Amino acid sequence: MSPAKANAGTGQLDKAQSFALIKAPSIKMRVATFLCVLIAGLLGSCGSARPSKYYQLTVPGDTATGAQTTDPAPAEKASDRAPLTLLVGNLLASHLYREDHIVYSGAGEQMGTYEYQRWAEPPTEMVQEVLLRALRSSGRYRAVYAHRSNINGDFLLRGRIYDFKEVSGSSMTARVTVEFEMRDLKAGATVWTHYYQHDEPVYGKDVPAVVAALDRNVQRCVKEVLGSLDEYFAAHPAK
Repeated sequence: MSPAKANAGTGQLDKAQSFALIKAPSIKMRVATFLCVLIAGLLGSCGSARPSKYYQLTVPGDTATGAQTTDPAPAEKASDRAPLTLLVGNLLASHLYREDHIVYSGAGEQMGTYEYQRWAEPPTEMVQEVLLRALRSSGRYRAVYAHRSNINGDFLLRGRIYDFKEVSGSSMTARVTVEFEMRDLKAGATVWTHYYQHDEPVYGKDVPAVVAALDRNVQRCVKEVLGSLDEYFAAHPAK
């Protein structure tokens, strides 16, 4: 090999080694920079996590104990009390209302849920509890229980929630749509039905205002149901 070619080969080798020495620290610096950015992002996301807020409906005062004791009622109330036992069954609904998300919708068919604003319990359970406690507090019935396999009753009240959501449009409303039915357990027949649908105005533009409107709507619904049941039992007194 000639001296010129040998010198040329040595020069190329030196350049390659120099490039490798320059490139190696560069790659290390890029990896280190990436790790620093990743760690900073993780720490930042942990520090800025939004806390969830939970809401519940107003439950009527319960003048009777949960066990429905047999203590005698005052004479004036006993005379108005129907000698029958009501069972309040679970409410049916789509999966949206069997979870704790607060649902919103626009003028069309699309619906969504708030990520950090939630119910303390699913709407199906909350509405059932409000109805149960309202029936007990009314003092119109000998006993009112949640429907369970080990409890016997005269009538079974159950229903289905179709809407329980915020509706946005020209004005914001809180929509509740629910249908109830009552079965005579001895006769094995449905003897009473009631359909409720109402859009309650929302006085505000935030989620707490929507929750307050839904709460008012549910109280209105339950009051209407109790009045309709009073009319039924007045026309069909228990024997």
